[in-house]
Amino acid sequence: MRLVLVHSPFVGPASWDAVAVDLAGRGYEVSLPDLTGTLTGGPPYIPRQAEAVARATAGRPAVLVGHSAAGPLLALAGALAGLRAQVRGYVFVDARLPTPGQSWTDTAPADLVAQREALADAEGWLPPWSQWWGDEALAELLPDPRMRRAFAAGCPRLPLAMVGEVHPLVPGWPAVPAAYLQLSEAYEGQAARARELGWPVAQLMTHHLALLTEPVRVAGALCELLSRVGQLRQPGPAGPLG
Repeated sequence: MRLVLVHSPFVGPASWDAVAVDLAGRGYEVSLPDLTGTLTGGPPYIPRQAEAVARATAGRPAVLVGHSAAGPLLALAGALAGLRAQVRGYVFVDARLPTPGQSWTDTAPADLVAQREALADAEGWLPPWSQWWGDEALAELLPDPRMRRAFAAGCPRLPLAMVGEVHPLVPGWPAVPAAYLQLSEAYEGQAARARELGWPVAQLMTHHLALLTEPVRVAGALCELLSRVGQLRQPGPAGPLG
């Protein structure tokens, strides 16, 4: 079974590297699509990102695993991958759930949206995500200076238009089992929504970037969730997710 580990478009694909190594050691075939190249061609961004995820299935049965802002991409990516391969499931890791018909700015707190818009330069580009929160906040999540520098170097500048782009409707999603892994308190609401949908939910309460600092624990929690996803029946449509 192929696992497609999808990084948030706000950061780089290396955020999954250490988890991918551990999962490969457990016998999984792992693919890490790189979404950073989708940011330079102008809008629309979401279809290009979803297509990159779909291509990473390589035409084989796969489970799509999304972290953070990758979550909303999985619905369209799954629909596109379904044209080539059978998507067997979805796992959301401290991630936002799909928001069909809505953008990030529609669902994020208004004060956070205003803060991000204020960061944009005159040409409509945001600084890298690693610079949004300040050096102290990033150092708290990633205490190791080398790890912190490597992570920051992989975070791209972001087009402000991307966060205002509306996710397309995907009728019938998810149509296959889904699960949720919560890493931080900030995603309690998303985990609660997953429970309401009847999905398996696991908690590994550490922090949002635990993929980098605790990859073995994250990989282990993912493996346990994947076993539970495989035991589920195929669900009906999830209905509006917002």
